Amino acid sequence: MKIKILDFYIIRKFLNTFFFSILLIISIAIVFDISEKIDDFLDKKPTLFQIIFDYYAGFIPYFANLFSPLFVFISVIYFTSRLSAQTEIIAMYASGISFRRLLVPYLVGAGVIAALSLYMNHSVIPMANAKRLSFEEKFIRNPFVYKYRNIHRMMAPGEYIYFESFASRENAGYRFSHEIISDNQLLYKMTADRCVWDSVNNQWRLENYFERRINGLNEFVRQGTTLDTTYAFHADDFRKRESNIETMTTPVLKKFIRSEQERGVEFTSYMEVEQYRRTSFPFATFILTVIGFSVSSRKIRGGTGMQLGIGILLSFTYIMFMQISTTFAIKSNFSPLLSVWIPNIAFAVIAIVLYRRSST
Repeated sequence: MKIKILDFYIIRKFLNTFFFSILLIISIAIVFDISEKIDDFLDKKPTLFQIIFDYYAGFIPYFANLFSPLFVFISVIYFTSRLSAQTEIIAMYASGISFRRLLVPYLVGAGVIAALSLYMNHSVIPMANAKRLSFEEKFIRNPFVYKYRNIHRMMAPGEYIYFESFASRENAGYRFSHEIISDNQLLYKMTADRCVWDSVNNQWRLENYFERRINGLNEFVRQGTTLDTTYAFHADDFRKRESNIETMTTPVLKKFIRSEQERGVEFTSYMEVEQYRRTSFPFATFILTVIGFSVSSRKIRGGTGMQLGIGILLSFTYIMFMQISTTFAIKSNFSPLLSVWIPNIAFAVIAIVLYRRSST
């Protein structure tokens, strides 16, 4: 019975410290964000309702969840080091509670936070991000510029399009080509110096075009100055920011990634990183809880301040490690799945080492 009461005591202290820390840092973040964006608010004149319910209603859950592993770590270290400094940990050991048994309520608390983070990552935050990013697009951000070159797309099996570049502000692509290939044989090819989206008629206008149709030994050729036609792609396909994937729930994101890969989109690594990060990031809660408990469960010279310093250093090391590994996945051919789990694997090894050293 005493152990159950102690479990609830530790879980309550853990969760109270965590949510108070998150509330405090989010309050500070909002103050800094308002001071940074006040000029945009005054210039673009969004209503107070839009600022609160469209922007900050999405801002708060997004950044609270983003900071959650960091503040799980800090919370564990803070309240455990205080228990240790006040010799409460020693009293628990003296009553027959083992190091391993004392870790159980910490893992229960971490499980509550991880489950909440998983649910928010996969469902709540994408919907909140949709309003936040829409607000930023309208009132804060500069107009979008499509930055990729040599753009290849597969419209259907055997049907391909290519742009050397696309100017999103002009809704125009340059050095355009459209090919149909069957059994490694070219059946059709259209090229144009410029391909412009006609938003009034919802069609494309080709400028200085050259068309070839091949049927065995027969070939049809025509060329001209302009040609209005339709294709199975839209100008909006080239006006989407990478951050738009943050507005998709996980089932929608998985379906979108598959469709983009089938169309031959070259840059899907950042989408896959986002998909896998939504699961790997909450699991860091357990790893950092074990590390934090192992670091702070014993008295050390320097007291709570030293333990907090160690905790913050390890937290930022984890975040930096995560950023480096995901950058490798986005900028190279490194596996997106492995990139988001490598920091967890590396810190899990650290957690095991610290756990064994502290439990002996």
